[in-house]
Amino acid sequence: MRALSDINAMSEASFVDAFGDVAEHSPWVARGASFARPFKSRDDMVLAFEATMRAASPAAQLSLIRFHPDLATKAKLTHDSSREQQGAGLASLTAEEFAHFTDLNTRYRERFGFPFIFAVKGATKQQILASFEERVNNSKDMEFEMALTQVMRIFRFRIDDRVNA
Repeated sequence: MRALSDINAMSEASFVDAFGDVAEHSPWVARGASFARPFKSRDDMVLAFEATMRAASPAAQLSLIRFHPDLATKAKLTHDSSREQQGAGLASLTAEEFAHFTDLNTRYRERFGFPFIFAVKGATKQQILASFEERVNNSKDMEFEMALTQVMRIFRFRIDDRVNA
């Protein structure tokens, strides 16, 4: 855990090194957020990440969304994604559950052109599946916005895990 005073004193490069992975494979978000310092609170820091993402072009936002892994995948995950998915029980699915997630991942990607994003921390696999099954039928615009909202929740969880309140 880092203190805000230490975070506010970091160089831009040190800040990006420390927090560049908060946004999955997208250190540009941390770089942009670094310019909002000094942060008065952990919430200010989260808001800076959110504002940077929201100010980006739709193409940059889509790229950020596409860097997120499929849920319950066998692919190599970042440390944060692996820990989050394990905590939600997605690393210990039955063969039937895994097949169901794989089918939903495929259908979702084919329909929207990006992976299903769900901030899994604190959720059960049943809650995640219920959301997945509901959202796969949404419009593309609605899902793009839902994905960005979930990415912002991921920012909050990851920053909360690293920064003292």
